Amino acid sequence: MVGRYHKLQNRWILAASCFFYAWWDWRFLLLLFATIGIDYLIARAIALSESPGRRKTLLSLSVVSNLVVLAFFKYFNFFSDSFRAFLEFFGVSVQSASLAILLPIGISFYTFQAISYVVDVYRNKLKPAENFLDYAAYITYFPQLVAGPIERGAHLLPQILKPRIIRVDHLYTGTHLIFWGLFQKVFVADNLARLVDPVFLHPSNHDGVTVLIALYAFAIQIYCDFSGYSDIARGIGKCMGFDIMLNFNLPYFSTCAREFWQRWHISLSTWLRDYLYIPLGGSHGCRLLTFRNVIITMLLGGLWHGAQWTFVLWGAYHAILLIADHLVGAATRSVPPLQNKLASRTWFALKVIIFFHLICAGWLLFRATSLSNAAELAQALLLRFHPFSSHQWHSIFLPWVFYTGIFAVTQCYQFLKKDLMAIYRLPRFIRWTYYYGLLFAMLFWGGLSGPTQFIYFQF
Repeated sequence: MVGRYHKLQNRWILAASCFFYAWWDWRFLLLLFATIGIDYLIARAIALSESPGRRKTLLSLSVVSNLVVLAFFKYFNFFSDSFRAFLEFFGVSVQSASLAILLPIGISFYTFQAISYVVDVYRNKLKPAENFLDYAAYITYFPQLVAGPIERGAHLLPQILKPRIIRVDHLYTGTHLIFWGLFQKVFVADNLARLVDPVFLHPSNHDGVTVLIALYAFAIQIYCDFSGYSDIARGIGKCMGFDIMLNFNLPYFSTCAREFWQRWHISLSTWLRDYLYIPLGGSHGCRLLTFRNVIITMLLGGLWHGAQWTFVLWGAYHAILLIADHLVGAATRSVPPLQNKLASRTWFALKVIIFFHLICAGWLLFRATSLSNAAELAQALLLRFHPFSSHQWHSIFLPWVFYTGIFAVTQCYQFLKKDLMAIYRLPRFIRWTYYYGLLFAMLFWGGLSGPTQFIYFQF
């Protein structure tokens, strides 16, 4: 009876996930299931084959087919336009081959999830799903289908295959995550978007101080937008008896690039590590080979985010930060840590502040609409930065403080307690006062200009 009930649960999850995705555009549901069918058959064929050559051929077929679909829908126009611009630089005029292609929502996320599944089957780290519908439910599971986290088969698939037990504490923690995620999105991210967009779209109309505050605002906006979605996905999963992986762990308290990527978009950074960086050789080689592997990984990681050169440069920038982190770490490895507690905490805070500004410099590239737009923003920061004579920053600074205040205090409390669920563990009266405060803020100030699409839906 339990097995039958569990089977019906999985079919209902699959049907709900299909309806969820088809609500956006039903035609791309056919594309999604075409790739699901190919990967399902290939993974089973790999598991049944004992020939190393045949297994490798099947793996290559799966990876190439997934990447071809992703490249066509996401990168065809990018590479076409880039090639045309390259030829025109040398005086060769060619006609543009751009196509009016609609990007399937979530294609970057479910493509990477599918690739990791087939690779893990190939590496004998995972047994393939026997039932096609169970595998389809794993790929299409709606809370994390369109914007992650990018789940692994070894983590989520067993939760699909085995009966799930939903306890009361799952509902409580799940509801807490959903509520906190909604606050991050509706109150913080959507309101900050109203401050950020005008400055980034028209940087020539603003001075350097205003651009800097807008950059701070975007750093919080993109975090709350993406982390908010991830928390909602995890919360819905909790309420359904699933454990979806943690995707963010207080990244703005990082002191170096390596730590940042252990805390930011964890599902992507670990995917790039396990399926790209380590297969390239990782750090098992000379320093130059390690740096090469870092550069390749981060360039492709930047390109994964979008078909623009700004994303490629953003990836290159983070590669430079990681290489610098490696060099600094090697040079200071023999330096003893500070023994004085006050000096140690002061140095830690200083490192957090410095690295946050380095991250913000990267966000300028990430948010810029083009290379020329990035140049305009940088010009405003470097050439029109007059903090004592600026009269524009008042209109953006106070709203930025207002919309980020509760979020910043909460993050600091979570960091001090070393617990992302620290608010949930507060005494009931304090906790419910906090919840009502969030609800009041969302009802009265949430999304004043209307809802905005999640930023990572475009990836």
